[in-house]
Amino acid sequence: MTADPGVLIDAEHLRGLLQGDPALVVLDVRWALGDPDGRAHHLAAHIPGAVYVDLETELAGRPGPGRGRHPLPEPAALQEAARRWGIRTGSRVVAYDDVGCMSAARAWWLLRWAGLTPVRLLDGGLAAWKRAGYGFESGPVSVARGDVTLTPGTLPVLGAEESGALARTGLLLDARAAERFRGDLEPVDPRAGHVPGAVSAPTAANLRADGTFADAAELARRFADLGADRAEAIGVYCGSGITATHEIAALQVAGFDAALYPGSWSEWVSDPRRPVAVGS
Repeated sequence: MTADPGVLIDAEHLRGLLQGDPALVVLDVRWALGDPDGRAHHLAAHIPGAVYVDLETELAGRPGPGRGRHPLPEPAALQEAARRWGIRTGSRVVAYDDVGCMSAARAWWLLRWAGLTPVRLLDGGLAAWKRAGYGFESGPVSVARGDVTLTPGTLPVLGAEESGALARTGLLLDARAAERFRGDLEPVDPRAGHVPGAVSAPTAANLRADGTFADAAELARRFADLGADRAEAIGVYCGSGITATHEIAALQVAGFDAALYPGSWSEWVSDPRRPVAVGS
C-alpha cells in the first residue's frame, strides 16, 4: 500500500475550491460527547456555504440492544440526508469540525462506505481555517437538493464475532483513550476494559499539537510499531464507532486499509457473555 493523498485537504486549497468549484459541498460536522449544541455553533459561525450535519440523527441510526450507541444509519436514510446536504452525482465533498476531525471523520467514512470517493477532511478543521485568516459566515445555510445515489458496502465492516476473532488472528486497534482501554475508568458504557487481544491506539496520537494530522511517514511508523505492517488484516473500534473512523483515516494516510467495527465497545459490552480484558 501507498499513502492515500485523497484523505485530507488544507485550508488554502479548500478556500480556492470555494471560490470556483460549483461541484463542492462542505459539511460542518460539529459534535462532541457532552456538547449537544453543534447546530448553535454552526449558526454562530461556519465556513462560507457549509451545511450543518447532525451526527446523532443523520450519521447514525437508532441505538438499540446489540447495535451500540451509534449504529450505521439505514442506507435510504443516509441517501436522503446526503441529498438534503446538496450532494449530487459528481459532487466533491469536504467535511470539517472543531475537534481535529474526530467527528467529521464519521461523515468522511460513511460517504466513502456509501460509494463516494471524492470526500476529504479539512486538516486541522475550523482552527486551521481561522489560523489562515479566512472568514466565516453566520446564520442558516440553504442549498439546492441533491440527487446522489449511494451504494453502501464499499468499505469493510466487522461484527462483534469477527472483531473478537481479528484480535486473535490479526490486528484490532482500540481508538479510545488509553485509560478507557486499560479499564481505569469508563464514563459512558456499562463495563470497563477492552476486547481481549486488542491493541491500544488512541486517536489523539494521530494529531500534531495544532490539531492537524501527523505526516504520512510519522503515521506509518506509529502504526508499524503497533503491528500494522505485519498484520494480514486490521480492524478498528472505539466507544461507539465515531472516533474509530478517524483512526481509519489516519491509517489510510499512512498507507494501511482497515475495517470498522461500527458497534464498537458499546455493542461489545451489551452482551454479558462477551469477555472483557483490563490492563495494558
